[in-house]
Formats: sequence, structure tokens, C-alpha cells
Amino acid sequence: MIEVRNLYKSYRDRSQQKRYRVFENLSFTIPEGRNVAILGRNGSGKSTLLRLLGGIDVPDRGRIITDKRISWPVGLSGGFQGSLTGRENVKFVARVQGARGPALRRIVDYVESFAEIGDYFDEPVKTYSSGMRGRVAFGLSLAFDFDYYLIDEAMSVGDAHFKKKAKDALKEKIGKSNILLVSHSMSDVSSLCDYVLLVRDGNVTFFDGVKSGIGAYQKT
Repeated sequence: MIEVRNLYKSYRDRSQQKRYRVFENLSFTIPEGRNVAILGRNGSGKSTLLRLLGGIDVPDRGRIITDKRISWPVGLSGGFQGSLTGRENVKFVARVQGARGPALRRIVDYVESFAEIGDYFDEPVKTYSSGMRGRVAFGLSLAFDFDYYLIDEAMSVGDAHFKKKAKDALKEKIGKSNILLVSHSMSDVSSLCDYVLLVRDGNVTFFDGVKSGIGAYQKT
């Protein structure tokens, strides 16, 4: 279960003179064992909500309560050190997550195989294309076992072959784990999710059925 209790979140605008309120006194509970799509128009706050649920961002006030292990956003490559190779970055993250010995080697081997970037895996990340960084980051996220995987348009990375591979890998995780998905692809929402949170005007509406949730989103 993930519970959001009396959450407030705002940001300063670019001028730093005003605050833009995203959520005010927001409370809701995500039921156990559901694969959740977070839908909303651009600027509605859906990605902000995803970051808050994952602990990547913090609320101004209020709490997010859970005993679940939640991933960083799947495919996020912004934390890579550019002067290190892909292999070295993966080893670093694996060690931070507590992997040692055979467990660490399994993670590195998995990411190398999943990313399919060949010899570039041992080249500095700063030489990678954005697609290559995304491949390594996606594989790294899936190399660990989480209760929830956060996905923010991550499946837009790569060519058709890699997109299918990424989607199939996520489907394999579902059953043992759950997902929190932000996407503009309704086909991904339909195939991966069974519950919808529609973010609109600072509020969240729940749909215990993907078809009705997509229908409401398309009317916004």
C-alpha cells in the first residue's frame, strides 16, 4: 500500500518571485497489488506526483507512507558519471545497493546483455548517444528487485526492437512486482496497467478500470 496524506507541493517560477502550487491538501491511497497508470495533460503534475511517490522529490508538507521498496525512475540516466564507463557506473550503483561478489557480477552481466551496446559498455558514458544511455539505465533499473517500478515515458527509448524488449521485460516483472507508469501511450497503459490515477487541477481521480480511466483522460 502507498498512502498520500495531506500533501502540499509547490515550486518557484523562473523569476523566483512567485510559487506555483501543484498539489494542496492531497490525500489518497493506492490499493495493494495494482499496476497504476498516472495520466494527465502536460503540466498537470503527473511526473511530479511520480517523483514524490518514489521519494525523488519531497513535499512542502504532508507525508507519503509506504513499506514498499520503490525504484528510482526506470531509464533515468542523469545520475551517470560521464567519465566512467557504462560497466563502472553499473558497478558503482550495484555496490551502493549492497551487491557484492557473485551478486554484483550477475547485475553487471544482466545490464551488459540487456543494453546491447557491445564494446561501448567499456567506453566512457560521455561518449554515448542518448539512446545508449537510456538502454544502460533501463537495464540497470530492471537488474534489481523492487516492489514498485517507476516508469516515466521510459519505453520511448531506442528503436522498435529495444522498445519491445523493454516492454516484455516489464511484463515479466509484473506479478512479482507492480508499476507506477506515466505515459502518453494508451496502448502501453492498456497492456501494462489495471488502475488509473487521473491528475487534473491539483486533484486525483481514481478509476478501477483502465478503459474508463483512459476515456476520462481523453476528455480532459
